Amino acid sequence: MPWNPDVYNQFKNIRFKPFFDLSDLITDEKDMKAIDLGCGTGEQTALLTEKFPQSIFTGIDSSPEMLAKAGNLQHERLHFKQMTTEEVLENDESWDLIFSNAALQWSDDHQELFPKLISKLNPGGQLAVQMPYQPGNLLNRILYDLASEEPFSSQLNGWNIHSPVLTLDEYVQILFENGLEDINVFQKVYPIIAEDHDTLFNFISGSALIPYLERLDPDQQNVFTTEFKQRIAEAFPKFPAVYSFKRILMYGRRDEV
Repeated sequence: MPWNPDVYNQFKNIRFKPFFDLSDLITDEKDMKAIDLGCGTGEQTALLTEKFPQSIFTGIDSSPEMLAKAGNLQHERLHFKQMTTEEVLENDESWDLIFSNAALQWSDDHQELFPKLISKLNPGGQLAVQMPYQPGNLLNRILYDLASEEPFSSQLNGWNIHSPVLTLDEYVQILFENGLEDINVFQKVYPIIAEDHDTLFNFISGSALIPYLERLDPDQQNVFTTEFKQRIAEAFPKFPAVYSFKRILMYGRRDEV
């Protein structure tokens, strides 16, 4: 099941707040060669080129549906490629800025991933990453528990999303051990005010729900989403409701040496 940019962008304002917080952590070193991992529709990458007007950006994403929206944003300092983060790490290119907003939670084994990312930084290069803290977010936990139960566990062949997202302490340790300075790692709550259950369902249906549905046939999808909506209703019995959506933001700079 492909990503749907229109569903994803229903919550554009909510998703842009952490982007601005993350981009504010970056120092403008001018003439940076920068990459945006998981650029989606490219709008945020385009904003980065405006914030850092002397730098060149490459936005990469694995979704052709998302990148189709990015084509008209390209210019001499902004280009897009269909690639995975893992493919980027396999080539010899290095960067002055590695930026990723709400994408690396889809990549496995962060104990190995982040040292590899840091190794791709040029001396003095900056790493800026934001990810939803899936283990601490209620809708993600409801979704995980549902997929662990029958009949869905069998229908999914035992598959479930085991979040690779680590603790704040673990990320600080990884950044420190791999030579980053000016380390700044913190968790922030971005509240979502919902007027009804559909708002909460639609928020997660544009992202975390997709890998589950693509493994089910249409009838199974209907039963799964119906039960998921029921559990959301049980978890949020009155409205308006606040959903405390937690995100991890991190920044570090590689030693100049």
